[in-house]
Amino acid sequence: MTDIGLKPQDAFSKLPWKRIGKQGIRRLSSLAAVVALAGCAVVPKPNRGVAPPPPPKGPDVVSPLPTDTSRHRVALLVPMSGTNAGVGRSIANATTMALFDTRTERVRITTYDTAAAGGVAAAVRKALAEGNRLILGPLTADDVRAAAPQARAAGVPMLSFSNDVTAAAPGTFLMGYIPAQSVERVVGYARERGATNFAALVPKGIYGERAGSTFLSAVRAKGGTVVAMESFDRSPGSIAAAVKRLSGASSYDALLIADLGRVAVQAAPLVRADGGAKARLLGTELWNTDSTITASPAMRGAWFASVSDTLYKQFSTKYRARYQTAPYRLASLGYDAVLLTVRVADTWKPGSPFPASRLTAPDGFAGLDGVFRFRPDGIAERALEVSEVGSGAVSIVDPAPRGFGK
Repeated sequence: MTDIGLKPQDAFSKLPWKRIGKQGIRRLSSLAAVVALAGCAVVPKPNRGVAPPPPPKGPDVVSPLPTDTSRHRVALLVPMSGTNAGVGRSIANATTMALFDTRTERVRITTYDTAAAGGVAAAVRKALAEGNRLILGPLTADDVRAAAPQARAAGVPMLSFSNDVTAAAPGTFLMGYIPAQSVERVVGYARERGATNFAALVPKGIYGERAGSTFLSAVRAKGGTVVAMESFDRSPGSIAAAVKRLSGASSYDALLIADLGRVAVQAAPLVRADGGAKARLLGTELWNTDSTITASPAMRGAWFASVSDTLYKQFSTKYRARYQTAPYRLASLGYDAVLLTVRVADTWKPGSPFPASRLTAPDGFAGLDGVFRFRPDGIAERALEVSEVGSGAVSIVDPAPRGFGK
């Protein structure tokens, strides 16, 4: 367990963490300035390079945390050991950076290792016993489901980092990037620019099933026609066979490849050579961190939808300088969760229950990943941008909205 109650000792500018309303554009600009001045449901693969510093070691806590009447107790539940320790440490580091950047004295964050003895159940039990009134995390959907009953019984909300919509429940909010929103955004953009006949390649498994279902409904809702949809198991032979089956269908002018960028790179040349020479390739948020897509000539002109990377790139630069390694992309969820907490802390009395009703404010909030808000079902709705793959680079062709209903 790591306890962090930061004082404003670093020379970071104060972050104007506000809801997005009429002054949304100004506040988003302020957020960009802060990140720059500061030095700026798939778990991703680890980044190469120097490993981040290990969590502090010490004896287990045998007594409750000291009484704190001026700061809010917030628990961070992430894996600090085991298979996903790299992701957990990256998120934990990001929450520390957010505390420094906001210069807050109103929030104390204590980290609990969900991979330690007893797992997430023991971690959440300890977090609740020590008086935490809000939980950031856990990371995976299984851990969210395991932690939710205890947290709900204690009246403590969870802002989890999962993107599995089936894990959302009363008092359990999901900050993860939802694949369906990415599919809807890129399909809508393609339809607005003249695409009529759509096809899709989706991987076998839960992700592919959900992406395929969303694809069908999104195309029909926009007045397009689905001419074919094929599944594959990610082996080269299976991908080639799926593309071959597509060539036997009616011609298509847009093709969604709902999988990782490296899979799209494998499929694109086959598509170009076998019936889809002029089709516009479409992708999801899974392409966002894959630089290999810009090296493939067959991928040129492809569109994909994801959260904005503008502020994240500045954050990543600052993170590298502090921890001598690159952050996991999910680290921004930890940073934004702290920003949200600090904003609510302005009117949240220490020791009182967290005002969860404020999370579903219709105007939403702003963070490293852009504007987001929680729907009544607890799922984060995000403003996404559409990018186009070029030679060696990706460019934004349709920026993310700066607010909702705009």
